[in-house]
Amino acid sequence: MLKTITKVGNSQGLILDTALCELTGLKAGDQVNVTVHDGGAVVITPIRNAAPAEVMNNTIRQTVKDYAKTLRKLA
Repeated sequence: MLKTITKVGNSQGLILDTALCELTGLKAGDQVNVTVHDGGAVVITPIRNAAPAEVMNNTIRQTVKDYAKTLRKLA
């Protein structure tokens, strides 16, 4: 797919058309990771939402509770 770099204020930007956004599942406001590889290849990878903090906290609490005895032995 051929795209043109566009001037946006004092920076440059790449406009993603609706079809490309639908294909990739991207929408305005989504975060992406941009990496530059040898030879100048630019790769844009969507950042998918991780589990909400509340879910992570509950999982950690439950794991600590389930393995409390083992964790104390390891400490």
